[in-house]
Amino acid sequence: MDKTREILVTNDDGYMARGIHVLAEMLRGLGNVTVVAPREPQSGKSVSLTLDKPLMIDLVEKEEADGEKGSLRVYTLTGTPADCAKLGINIYLHEGRLPDLLVSGINHGSNASAASIYSGTLGATAEGTLYDIPSVGLSINTHAENPDFEGTLFYGRKVIDWVLADGLKRGIYLNVNVPAIPIDQIRGIRMARQGLGRWVREFDHRVTLRGKHYFWMVGDFEDEEPVGSPDADHHLVDSGYVSIVPHRVDTTDYEELERLRDNWKLDR
Repeated sequence: MDKTREILVTNDDGYMARGIHVLAEMLRGLGNVTVVAPREPQSGKSVSLTLDKPLMIDLVEKEEADGEKGSLRVYTLTGTPADCAKLGINIYLHEGRLPDLLVSGINHGSNASAASIYSGTLGATAEGTLYDIPSVGLSINTHAENPDFEGTLFYGRKVIDWVLADGLKRGIYLNVNVPAIPIDQIRGIRMARQGLGRWVREFDHRVTLRGKHYFWMVGDFEDEEPVGSPDADHHLVDSGYVSIVPHRVDTTDYEELERLRDNWKLDR
């Protein structure tokens, strides 16, 4: 355990979720941990920020470093995951430094394929990346409240150790998804790309007794990948592998930029 290392932890399931608790305990073996997590579940918030009301923060837990475990402080915030990451970073800035690592998770549910676009888990990692903090989003492929986290903790620790040793290219954050199967059935780790897919039939239309129309979001996932695509993240996870996708904060498609500039005869 590095007594000088500072790790910021957040999630989008809320501070009561089991995943963030087991993650924080694992990370205390690597350094001092500060958790800033949403007071209520905030799934699907991506990188949204709260701009129209004040954010209320409470310190709900504090423990000193103990032997091979770093210190722990846990804050709850009435905001989104990106709010939590931003405020956590500002707590560190007030103390005169930045955290050495940001980890968002362990998310209950996959953030592979198109889910990565909507994910509050990854919204927080993108926020950390804006501050040049190595940032990792970690998810397990089940929505169970108390799944077997052994494989996720083992492989998540491997990825985090690599990030701490080698760093990440500026502007890059990692999206790590782990299958929800016993650790001895996980087949290994694979680098992957974001798989293609989308949700269809997304709303269940209902009518109240007073004739008011309302909708519940439901939906079915429509896979756009060929069967068995070897490098699509969601296919790898379904096949028993841990997938790692490097995402970019800069979403510019530079090849398309040049093609359109040439075809539309724009001034260079």
